[in-house]
Amino acid sequence: MHGLPGQTLHGAETDLLHAIACAPAHLSWYQLTIEPNTVFHKRPPLLPIEDALADIQYCGEQLLASNGYAQYEVSAYSQTDFRCRHNSNYWSFGDYLGIGAGAHSKISYSDGRIDRYVKRRQPEEYMAAEQGNFVASAQALHRREIVGEFMMNALRLNNGFTLKQFSARTGLGWETLEPQLELLCKRELLVQEDNVVRATETGRRFLDSVVAEFFPE
Repeated sequence: MHGLPGQTLHGAETDLLHAIACAPAHLSWYQLTIEPNTVFHKRPPLLPIEDALADIQYCGEQLLASNGYAQYEVSAYSQTDFRCRHNSNYWSFGDYLGIGAGAHSKISYSDGRIDRYVKRRQPEEYMAAEQGNFVASAQALHRREIVGEFMMNALRLNNGFTLKQFSARTGLGWETLEPQLELLCKRELLVQEDNVVRATETGRRFLDSVVAEFFPE
């Protein structure tokens, strides 16, 4: 993680060099985000200024690339043939089955319905659930939510997605993405080449704002 309180460019590079020295096949490297309902949010620390954060990001990416780590997702870098298949399933809007307390599931059905489930969070409640009633909440995704969630995940990938993949994962026609897709391409935040859509380098820097265009207001 970088962009930490009081962190300098030299400090960020030193942290990254220590990680690289361990020779992992895969690295996750991303900027600190201050999340709501946390101690940091209640008492914000002094973080590096935007220019310093940009320098850290750029220099870190160059350092990783020069050591054989290719970026394939916003926060993920890997050596050749070591991309994370588990997380890649999430980013491509695939289904997954959560087992155990607090686990999340996403299930697609043949009729086009997509549901999310969350298991009971506390182990004591999970173990005490009667007749296998482990689910704490269930949500059926609406049409616009499906579009937004797909884009939120798929645009994290440097290679983006194909329009065919969008339809296969969501059950919706690619025209559902318009006019947002056309607008964001004009602003050079997204690019569409034949049937492939991906975020530009600038788009990846402002990905939260890009994705927000595809969610209901």
